[in-house]
Amino acid sequence: MHDRLAAHELLHRWWFVYDEGEFDAWEDLLTEDVRFTSRTDTGNHPHEEFIASDNRGREAVLAWQRAHRLASPYPLRHNGTNIHVIGETEDELSLSSYIHVTSVDDRVPSNIASGIVRAVARREEGVYRLAQVHVVLDTMKAVAFSER
Repeated sequence: MHDRLAAHELLHRWWFVYDEGEFDAWEDLLTEDVRFTSRTDTGNHPHEEFIASDNRGREAVLAWQRAHRLASPYPLRHNGTNIHVIGETEDELSLSSYIHVTSVDDRVPSNIASGIVRAVARREEGVYRLAQVHVVLDTMKAVAFSER
């Protein structure tokens, strides 16, 4: 049986330690073969080059994450919401969630981004670690759902 709360907590913890730049905590949250991708839904955002990544392996993911975090604002707050399990195998739980990102502008929290996160939490030696994280940020103009 899976511990769904532990998997949810893992994703929440990832965003918290990322925002706070707790670099020493990151390695323990990722599998050795982790894959991390990020992009926008349109692929043509003015900061697409900064946002876009496709890294495989803990070392590569950690290197990209560290450089990305050091170049990002502080405070930065990634809020994972509506996290839910969409699939499971013997050792893995697949998760989906929304993400809402804020920073501070003129001493007031301001929206930076929103999007969808799909992740895989793998149980290794009784502990869940992120094996995949795929982030797609919302940038397209909203239209009626029927026009999508």
